[in-house]
Amino acid sequence: QVQLVESGGGLVQPGGSLRLSCAASTSISAIAGMGWYRQLPGREREWLTGITSKGEIRYHDAVKGRFTISRANAKNTVHLQMNSLKPEDTAVYYCFLNFHKTYWGQGTRVTVSA
Repeated sequence: QVQLVESGGGLVQPGGSLRLSCAASTSISAIAGMGWYRQLPGREREWLTGITSKGEIRYHDAVKGRFTISRANAKNTVHLQMNSLKPEDTAVYYCFLNFHKTYWGQGTRVTVSA
């Protein structure tokens, strides 16, 4: 069983930055892919970005150019650097890992407000 633990959420002003981290309980070097979803208030969970074990990366248009995903396989960790944050980025952010099935973290809340 794979466990994922997110950290780094919080309150930030518009235009600010946050860095989310997701630590996996197992080696991720051979894992097919990891990434992030988010769930805005009253909305369904939406895919944001993913990175494969080969380092191939994709982004949702809503965050392209502002968010950057990276992985540190030696530390079993994936990061999401979020810059130029907007109030509409306020959501709960979930890390996921795909390996035969999809595993989810518990979520970390990000609030962008003045």
